Amino acid sequence: QVQLVESGGGLVQAGASLRLSCAASGRTLNSYPMGWFRQAPGKERERVAVISRSGGDTYYADSVKGRFTISRDMAKNTVYLQMNSLKPEDTAVYFCAAARKLYTDPRLLDDNDYWGQGTQVTVSS
Repeated sequence: QVQLVESGGGLVQAGASLRLSCAASGRTLNSYPMGWFRQAPGKERERVAVISRSGGDTYYADSVKGRFTISRDMAKNTVYLQMNSLKPEDTAVYFCAAARKLYTDPRLLDDNDYWGQGTQVTVSS
């Protein structure tokens, strides 16, 4: 059974930084595509950033380009989301996802893949 546990969320002021972590257990995720998504109250879930198996390819939502960086630490079986210059509109629950299948396009992660429980990020103005 694969489990993903997010951490690092919190309440910060606009302009601050946070780093989210997603630790996996039950299976090594070193070679699987992964990603970060978020959902704000009353809004649909949004893909924030995803990363390929090797980590060589990353894709970002336009709203976070230049501010957020996704990365993975193979040795720690962990994926990170570094969030800089946070804005109030970044407030949401952030979820980590991991592909069930090895060759999944990271841009196509969906409900059929593995998901964590989420971590709250709140940015005050």
